Amino acid sequence: MTRVHIEVPVKPTENVAKVKAAVLNVFPDAAFVESEGALTAEAVSLDRLRELFRTQRIRDTARSVLRGSRNGIEIRLSLNKQAAFVGRVNFAPPSPMGHIEVTIADEDPESIIGFLTGKAGTKYDASKIRERD
Repeated sequence: MTRVHIEVPVKPTENVAKVKAAVLNVFPDAAFVESEGALTAEAVSLDRLRELFRTQRIRDTARSVLRGSRNGIEIRLSLNKQAAFVGRVNFAPPSPMGHIEVTIADEDPESIIGFLTGKAGTKYDASKIRERD
């Protein structure tokens, strides 16, 4: 079962609706929980992230970043909030505004990486993604 967990700090100078919009541009089905100074979300689909990797022509870079950020069954990546707000993916260096922290957990993370980056021969079953409770 695949789990997609998203955490985003929200600074006092930021508009919560815009931060949500940034996340929704990459994970359109994200379900949010607000707390003071942060948003947490769970998503079901990785299709939009895959599409962004393909349309931006960054699949090789994404594959390298995802493999480098793999830790056991988890893949952790940081995405730039401003890029996400305009519907782009940009892997984030540390920033004073924070970033979108994504954790993808799956028993077979290599199949997730293959699915997201369009690796030939990858047979990832998207139905494995956990339904929201």
